[in-house]
Amino acid sequence: MSTNHPQEIMVRVSSADERLWEGCAQSVSSENQSGRFDILPGHANFITMIEQNPITVRTAEGEKTFEYPNAVVYVSNGSVEIFAGI
Repeated sequence: MSTNHPQEIMVRVSSADERLWEGCAQSVSSENQSGRFDILPGHANFITMIEQNPITVRTAEGEKTFEYPNAVVYVSNGSVEIFAGI
């Protein structure tokens, strides 16, 4: 049985004070304590802490890289929330 997945995921990058970026992406990539990972459309719910590693968001316009000492990446129901400076 084949399951169709959307081609993009909604991504929001926020700090404690403001929304830093929001848009659609084809993927989000980074590295946590277990190693490198990619988040693609249709990804399972997921949460992880990122420490001292860049987070790359790939959009139709190109790549955006976010770097923070600590961040939480949270995937739920087809969207990605990145909480910077946690």
